Amino acid sequence: MALSAPVTAVLLAGGARDEVCAATPAAPNKAFVPIGGITLARRTLAALRSTPEVGRVIAVAPLVDAALRELAGADEFRPGGATMSQSLRAGVARLAPGALVLVAASDLPVLSAGAIEEFLGLATASGADIVYACVERGTHERLFPEVPHTWARLRDGTFCGGGLVALRPRALERLDRFLGRLGAARKNPLRLASIFGYDVLARYALGRLSIAQAEQRASALLGVRAAAAICSHPEIAVNVDRATDVALAERLVAAR
Repeated sequence: MALSAPVTAVLLAGGARDEVCAATPAAPNKAFVPIGGITLARRTLAALRSTPEVGRVIAVAPLVDAALRELAGADEFRPGGATMSQSLRAGVARLAPGALVLVAASDLPVLSAGAIEEFLGLATASGADIVYACVERGTHERLFPEVPHTWARLRDGTFCGGGLVALRPRALERLDRFLGRLGAARKNPLRLASIFGYDVLARYALGRLSIAQAEQRASALLGVRAAAAICSHPEIAVNVDRATDVALAERLVAAR
């Protein structure tokens, strides 16, 4: 299924300061830490702007001069909330409920137009309401062996998550409720098992859970269709989560 029109993208650049900002006192959060002289937020915005399939870009960030300046290339600026959920709500507010919206993290230093284009194609073809970008370990390590990740071992392979999600705003309420349940149960293995199902957790622990089974279970839990998009561009999963990632990102940007 081809895109019938350019999609709206929401760039999430909200949140509080963390360890990534330690060497950049003026940065309101890690999105505004410079990598190779250009902030993470501006680098991600540039990748979105260079993708023909992306039309309008809505930036969600703190209402401060630094953020306004760095995100001046966006079509619209909206103040971020105290949580990612609140910022996401602000970003998709007043968008068509059934339209596919691209949601991008703002800490993707080497994100490319090719990676965005591929992900949007996969998301559109899936017909799902929520699509999560993933990268297989071999694909990732061929280009970025030095970049650390948390890996999920499935029957189809070993994967990490990427920094792009596609969703239809009508699915956000259900996603919020589900994430709330997960947050409440995060320190209680029995409650987590009751949410996902003991059979699913057992298959995952043994490396026997397939992507199709994970998609089916996620769809049943959310009440909307969820899908994984296995991407061939590993830069979609290169982000800056820790203070040590800053120097690594600087090297990757310089090498490219």
